[in-house]
Amino acid sequence: MINAIYGKKVGMTQVWTEDDRVVAVTVIQAEPNKVCQVKTTETDGYEAVQLGFGAIKAKKVNKPMAGHFAKQGVEPTRYLREVRVENASEYKPGDEQTVAAFADVKKVDVTGVSKGKGFQGVIRRHGFGGGPGGHGSHFHRAPGSIGMCATPSRVLKGMRMAGHMGCDTVTVKNLDIVRIDEDQNLILVKGAVPGGKNALVRVRMA
Repeated sequence: MINAIYGKKVGMTQVWTEDDRVVAVTVIQAEPNKVCQVKTTETDGYEAVQLGFGAIKAKKVNKPMAGHFAKQGVEPTRYLREVRVENASEYKPGDEQTVAAFADVKKVDVTGVSKGKGFQGVIRRHGFGGGPGGHGSHFHRAPGSIGMCATPSRVLKGMRMAGHMGCDTVTVKNLDIVRIDEDQNLILVKGAVPGGKNALVRVRMA
């Protein structure tokens, strides 16, 4: 079976549970994902299906991709993503993966790209303590020493320093599914998931 579905992070809200507790949830809108290509061991060396999602006008599709969709006999989609499966021959182009497949699933892993923070210093990026705020101190938010003197006369690999922060692929594991809305193609998961509003996320059965 296909154990994942791709969707869009709508945002966060809170819902009441049956035992009268308020739970913070992230709303993920996962429109039906359409199988656009089937990859088998005989043809590609591994078993997988290519999922397409997101509406797009036909005139916006370039010629190579238009030929790909036409060869498979499916309507063009904005995004294409691949999911490994155990037996790809069970599927054919045009099959759909919907949120209904997650009706009996308790926990999921959600993968997305984290928000970009730009160039950040060591205090924000790595949680360094920094120096004293006053009393004549001239050391506040600097990283401090980054290596030794003559031996080994270099900065060791992996040294935590200032640099670009965010825009990383992050997976949050074992999130509880609070609610499934098949009519509106919504999945409500407990807690936060990576990315900003309208970010693409992958929801995978844990």
